[in-house]
Order: sequence, then structure tokens, then C-alpha cells
Amino acid sequence: MSIESDGIERDDYLGHSMDLARHARHITLPQVGAEGVAKLAAASIACIGAGGLGSPALLYLAAAGIGRLTIIDDDIVELSNLQRQVIHSTADIGMPKTESAKNRINQLDPNVEIITHQERLNAENCDQLLAGHDVIIDGSDNIPTRYVLDDACRRLGIPWVHASIFRFEGHISLFNYNDGPGYRDLFPEAPPAGLIPSCAEAGVLGVLPGVVGSLQANEAIKVILGIGKNLSGRLLIYDSLSMEFRELSYSKNTDSSRYVEEPNDSADKWMIQSIDVAGVIAKMDEGWSPFILDVRSEQEFSTSRIDGVHLRVTHDEVLSAIDQIPADCDVLVHCKAGVRSQIAIMLLMEAGRDGSLLYSLSGGMNSWQRLLPAKTIRG
Repeated sequence: MSIESDGIERDDYLGHSMDLARHARHITLPQVGAEGVAKLAAASIACIGAGGLGSPALLYLAAAGIGRLTIIDDDIVELSNLQRQVIHSTADIGMPKTESAKNRINQLDPNVEIITHQERLNAENCDQLLAGHDVIIDGSDNIPTRYVLDDACRRLGIPWVHASIFRFEGHISLFNYNDGPGYRDLFPEAPPAGLIPSCAEAGVLGVLPGVVGSLQANEAIKVILGIGKNLSGRLLIYDSLSMEFRELSYSKNTDSSRYVEEPNDSADKWMIQSIDVAGVIAKMDEGWSPFILDVRSEQEFSTSRIDGVHLRVTHDEVLSAIDQIPADCDVLVHCKAGVRSQIAIMLLMEAGRDGSLLYSLSGGMNSWQRLLPAKTIRG
């Protein structure tokens, strides 16, 4: 393909430091083309962390021709990282991850501008480090950083691509896109410190962050190009053991969160029943007496709870208490806003529980307190 055949001036490519042969496959795509390649070259993306998720995301963003990549990480390369953090090598052990990642990206494409910050993102430095970027990639490995990132991106008006991994499962979503829902809408309250084990404590399949980090890069590229259907308002859940993708959809304040089944033959397997507070009242007036399962944190539970709750366990630890949850009667599962309860039900269904007996409370505790304040116990 020649530059002249596409009607594009040679200086347009040189001005964006683009290599025609390098990006020929993108130029051929009707959804990208020369204009899209120019958008990618002009884009600026920051990646929080150069570890398991940051490694594939950074490599594919660089390969796609993103003009400027900012890498924020305060860690050094260790031998145990190499099982999954593929941007680093054995020769890099002991080197700051920012420097190792920069070297590898420069080998891949020396035209990409790399800015490194060997420090941890926090509430004091986040605005300064993130301002001016078009998209943020979340490759962090801790929950407090995600709340800091969510608040900063809301202030700065920057969309960010979130991902998390645990053992064999990954979650991906897009937050703050065109003032859309954010991390706090999906997870309003942070779990107590130490509740969720780290990769070092729980283990992680080495290839999992490669899949999930690549999906993050894909999402960021779509945002820059303005193409396709993005993950704003959708939490994509990937199970590497069963090779299944599922979705939860959510909105700002998550009062209208709902489960979305997959459009395939196995959709019915994951259909989750939701019931609103009005429906609960109507059924209880007819004698319904479900087992009430609260999947919020202990801190949330101590502040307020439904009168008559039978068991409290966090959504991600629900299987550890499965023997305490009856299998032969209806179970009403609730959280604060209606998302964590659906995740808990998915875990119970995967463990063999009958989904027809499991109900997720739409709007969660937020809706319950508005309509049934007399049946709420304050801490």
C-alpha cells in the first residue's frame, strides 16, 4: 500500500512519527484507517502498574502506536514476577519495573514516548500524575488505589479501564466514560483491609493477566478511536477454568443494576432472579419467609442491617459459608446496591445451587432503607 494511494500526505505520517509498514494492518481496517492511526499516535495513556496486567496492556498499546505512554510503579522486578509479568525478563531482576518496561517498549517501537514515575499512586500525587492523559489503564494490585484512581479520574474527566484478577478469574470494566458510572457505583464500600488475599497469598494462573490485560488494551484503543461497544456500565467476568465470559450491567448509583445473560445456548444457566423491595413486601404479605443473606462487609453490617437477617458473609467469601446457607428454601441475597449480591449468586450457582431459589434484591440496602426504614436496624 502506498501513501499516495490513500490520498495521504507523506508529511502527515512523518509529523506523527508513524511508520507506514509498521501500522499497515491497522490502516487496512475500515474502522481504523490512516485517520485512526493518527489518533492513536496523538493519544496519551497512563498505566498504573507495570506488573501482570500492565505488561500485556503496555506491550499492545505500544504495538498499536500510542504516541505517549506513562508508566507509574514503585516496585522492582523479582524472579516470582516472571511467571506472568511478561514485559520483564530474567536480566531485569532487581531493576525498577518502570525502567524495565520502558526498555522493552523502546525495543518494540522506539517512536513511542515513554514517561516513567517510580512511585506509588496516592491521593497526594494522583492529579499531577494523571492530568493530561486521554485514558488510564488500571494495573494496580490493591483496592485503596482503585478508589483513589476513581476519584481522581472523576475530578479530571478521564475515562479509565479497570481490571482485577484472582486465581482463575478476571473482571474488566470501563469507568467514567462520558461521565458514566465509576468504580464507586459498582463497589460503593471498600472491604476491610486484608479481607481479599493478594496474588502472593492466593496464587494466580500465569496466563490470566495476559488475557485480561490485553482486553484492557483493546478497550483503551476503542475509546481512543471511538469505535465499537465499550464496557461502560458493564462488568465483564472471565473464568479461565470454564472458558466462559459473563456480564453484569450497572449504572450510576447502581439502583438499576441487573444481570445480563450471555447471548448463547448456556444463557439460562446463568439467569439470575432479581426482586425489588415492593416485590419482597408483596411476597412476604403472602407468607414468604426467605433465608436472608447479607453479603456486605462487617463494617457495613454494623452500621445498618435488615431486621431478621440470617447470615452475613462478604460476596467473595460466600462459598466458605455455603454449608450455612439452606439449599431447600428461597434465599434473598442483598448488598448495598445490588451488584455484589448478583456476584454471590453466580458463585453459589457455579457451586451447584438451584438458581430458582436464589433472589438478588434490586437496589440492595439503599432501596430497602428508603421503603422499609422500620425494618432496618441501625448500628
